[in-house]
Amino acid sequence: MAGIFKAYDIRGVYGTEITEKTAFDLGRAFVTLLGCRKIAVGRDCRPSSEPLFAEFARGANLLGADVVDLGLCSTPISYYANAALKCDASVMITASHNPKQYNGFKLCRADAVPISGATGIADIEKIVADGAFAPEAAAPGKIVKADCTGDYCAKIRSFAALARPLRIVCDFANGMGTWEAHTFDGLPIEVKSLFAEPDGDFPNHEANPLKTETLAALQAEVRKGGYDFGVAFDGDADRAGFVDEKGDIIPMDIITALIAKDMLRTNPGATVFYDLRSSWSVKETIEESGGKPMMSRVGHAFIKQQMRENDAIFAGELSGHYYFKANSTAESSALAVLCIANIVSQSGKPLSSLIAPIRRYFASGEINTKLESREKAASVLAALRGRYGEKGRAFELDGLSVEFDTWWFNVRCSNTEPLIRLNVEAKTADEMEEKRDELLAVIRG
Repeated sequence: MAGIFKAYDIRGVYGTEITEKTAFDLGRAFVTLLGCRKIAVGRDCRPSSEPLFAEFARGANLLGADVVDLGLCSTPISYYANAALKCDASVMITASHNPKQYNGFKLCRADAVPISGATGIADIEKIVADGAFAPEAAAPGKIVKADCTGDYCAKIRSFAALARPLRIVCDFANGMGTWEAHTFDGLPIEVKSLFAEPDGDFPNHEANPLKTETLAALQAEVRKGGYDFGVAFDGDADRAGFVDEKGDIIPMDIITALIAKDMLRTNPGATVFYDLRSSWSVKETIEESGGKPMMSRVGHAFIKQQMRENDAIFAGELSGHYYFKANSTAESSALAVLCIANIVSQSGKPLSSLIAPIRRYFASGEINTKLESREKAASVLAALRGRYGEKGRAFELDGLSVEFDTWWFNVRCSNTEPLIRLNVEAKTADEMEEKRDELLAVIRG
């Protein structure tokens, strides 16, 4: 069971690693740790989510906590409900983009503050392992139902500033993105839906826009013509990937820059975070748009904390997570889509033309190398630090980053997989390829 407790959530294969007994124990451990009395709990459309909900709720109720049953919803809606319903905590039962055999739990304190490995998941693991649950309550809690989809969508819809009607394609991957898409109801946005029927077996393709092969159907539909752009949601709809009107994939950090422009239109001078893997052009675009750019480390728990500490309006991550102060400093894929729609409709230009000036540099994309051990990772970082650290501007916000006048790189260990991740960017394609190969030779040597 220990393997299910991850850096950012609890996740594993249903039926073996995660069972109804696991969910019951987690419900009791969650209340034991937080002392919470009102928990908003949502779930995705996987067949296993319903029985896991029932047992999690039974465990929480046994210790006196009321469970607000959000039913089927997206993860962003669960974050909204946490704050809107004035809950002490929230849980989303989902395995996000993982294949159908997985399921899991995303945990938050009040106001959608995430619980990570370092801020509570490890404690929950210990409570479960030791059986150190709080005593049963004299008066058990109850389950009450609430549907926050309408209120969430109305709030996000209020950010619309559309100068002309748009046509877009949404690939829902049979996941929870259809809940986010209700935001567009009543707006001059015509939506062509792909794979809109919720189906936790994900019969058409994996619900993971980070894998470019999953975008093939979206690209093909957009290339039929007449669309302004396309968007693909992941399984629980807290991430989104975009293609332009030509069906070409847009890097997710470039989307961060565009969304920042829209958010800064009505919030001049505001702070915007971008993760340290992002292109130099993201920082430059934020500055050009009158904002204050700040770099964050990778991982939603870190980004959300930094946003709160610096009163940031928005943050974007290379993985397609887009965080908004307007949704409790948490993700809203619908608002990300709406920001892109605002910019396209107001500009009078196609999306490909809007991103062209932002794509100023040449990026490698994230390149993963499997690790033999933590010791190997440490030796790789030490070798890179010794070779490059004193030649450029080095910092260790997350792994090792070194900047030079014409190129930069970041190498860091994955928080969730036995991988070391490399990102390189340069002012020319030739230099990027040269430095990429040079760095990989050290990493894989």
